[in-house]
Amino acid sequence: MDRAGIAVEVKDLRRTFGDFVAVDNISLEVAKGEIFGFLGPNGAGKSTTIRMLCGLLMPSGGIGTVGGYDILKEAESIKRIIGYMSQRFSLYEDLTVEENINFYGGIYRVPRSKRGARKTWVLEMAGLTGRKDAVAKTLATGFKQRLALGCAILHEPPIIFLDEPTSGVDPVSRRNFWSLIHDLADGGTTVFVTTHYMEEADYCDRLALIYRGKIIAEATPMELRRTHMKRDILEVEVDRVGDAMEVLLKAGIENAIFGSALHATVDDAGIAAPEIRRTLESSGIAVKRVEKIVPSLEDVFVTLIEVA
Repeated sequence: MDRAGIAVEVKDLRRTFGDFVAVDNISLEVAKGEIFGFLGPNGAGKSTTIRMLCGLLMPSGGIGTVGGYDILKEAESIKRIIGYMSQRFSLYEDLTVEENINFYGGIYRVPRSKRGARKTWVLEMAGLTGRKDAVAKTLATGFKQRLALGCAILHEPPIIFLDEPTSGVDPVSRRNFWSLIHDLADGGTTVFVTTHYMEEADYCDRLALIYRGKIIAEATPMELRRTHMKRDILEVEVDRVGDAMEVLLKAGIENAIFGSALHATVDDAGIAAPEIRRTLESSGIAVKRVEKIVPSLEDVFVTLIEVA
């Protein structure tokens, strides 16, 4: 990747807390204007990484730059060129919508000549036009989320870090939020987003999968599927999911619960599908459907951590 086209770069980044290794020598590059997803379960090291990149936490080892600034020596300069939205609602809940916008406009030193226009933009983007006097804590979660994003980017930073931004948000609000993220990226903003929602990964241009502090894979969503899923996935719909999972595991068939169904990982879907049906029905479990599907990124992640 051309160095001039890089927004975020780290090499052998590490963070320990006593004997606990939270981030274990990770290296990555994020291009300008890219939506880069940092995907992994809770406790994998996502938030610790993002706090180091934002200049909020000093690394225990490694080097890196954000917007060309050194994460070890120029943390204050980094803070001026980024937007940061934490996984918890980071605004002041006892202030009104307008008061929050005004406060962050001052914190981010938005020029007074631009504050009116930026405030109008945030209100329109967040769907809060006409509700500027509403107290923040009275807003529905989706509106709080968009308001928090608006306040984080009031100063139009070239790079934004979103740490679990859709945690606890309903699916419709989540899709609307990702539409906003794509609008920002289309305008040239670099977006570094952490999430543990596997279904969100397809919204990203490129992904790094992190597990127990280590990056276990990095590529586009399609490349991850193509490179790491050499076997077939069968979706198995049954009446007793938990019992079915145990029966298949005892029969030596790898599977995991995905929502209200099972995903079984097999060498050949054509051979395995009737075998799975026979195995379950012989155990008294009603089988509604056994169908080969395109692997989800959660399937990819499960496959990867089995060998990590």
